[in-house]
Amino acid sequence: MNDRIRVPEVRLVGPNGEQVGIVPIAKALDLARESDLDLVEVAPTARPPVAKLMDYGKFKYESAMKAREARRNQAHTIIKEIKLRPKIDPHDYETKKGHVVRFLKGGDKVKVTIMFRGREQSRPELGYRLLQRLAQDVSELGFVESNAKQDGRNMIMVIGPHKKKAEAKAEQAEARAQRNAAARGEQEADDAPVVEEAEEPGSE
Repeated sequence: MNDRIRVPEVRLVGPNGEQVGIVPIAKALDLARESDLDLVEVAPTARPPVAKLMDYGKFKYESAMKAREARRNQAHTIIKEIKLRPKIDPHDYETKKGHVVRFLKGGDKVKVTIMFRGREQSRPELGYRLLQRLAQDVSELGFVESNAKQDGRNMIMVIGPHKKKAEAKAEQAEARAQRNAAARGEQEADDAPVVEEAEEPGSE
């Protein structure tokens, strides 16, 4: 930047992106001083290097703000875990499946673990069938990202969501906004004054 640029000439770009052309470095620095701007090398490997007239402090600030906004909007996929027993009760299965559905709708991956105890370890097909059943039950929301595999006393499968985290968050926010709007509409209807019709003279 500025006096640190050690080349005899640069391809100069103006502050609004206009092409000035190839100029000696001394002239480029003079133009920068006259405009109260910085001369910043933006493509040092070009021949000649490309330099731009800009407010470097403002540029750094705006770049930092953009990076911060990008990090804020970046959605990280989280792996949730659900644990099941091979001989799970039907009601418990529905409860656990409900958790998996909620996680997938939220755009998160789900690690499903079947825990074997005692003699159950000799019946791995029970765990495999349970995992296949679960994968089938939630197939509209997710897909098997990692097939069922034995890991010591456990059997593990990973289900990934069809929708990305950002899409899921956007849909949830839209659904919340619609619910809030509907609730406000109902409240306004309840609060509206009741207009009673006056009886006409002589009516009974």
